[in-house]
Amino acid sequence: MENGKRDLLVLLKEQNQSQQALNQTVDCLNKILSQVECDDVFCQAHELVTRNSITRKSRKILKAVATPDLKPFYFLINRN
Repeated sequence: MENGKRDLLVLLKEQNQSQQALNQTVDCLNKILSQVECDDVFCQAHELVTRNSITRKSRKILKAVATPDLKPFYFLINRN
């Protein structure tokens, strides 16, 4: 994910922080978030529950979340 595609609210303890230090903090946060927001991590943290089955297969989970709304009786459960 590119840095310009997200809004971050950064609260700092220091009032007088330079713009360069703030940019470095935001860059570090973007690097951390880009590692966590990948499909593999998403699929590891969720499972898809249908009326008849429970699956942890990445392909099925990604296919289900590709549409804006889940089908009836499809539930995405966070395993954390």
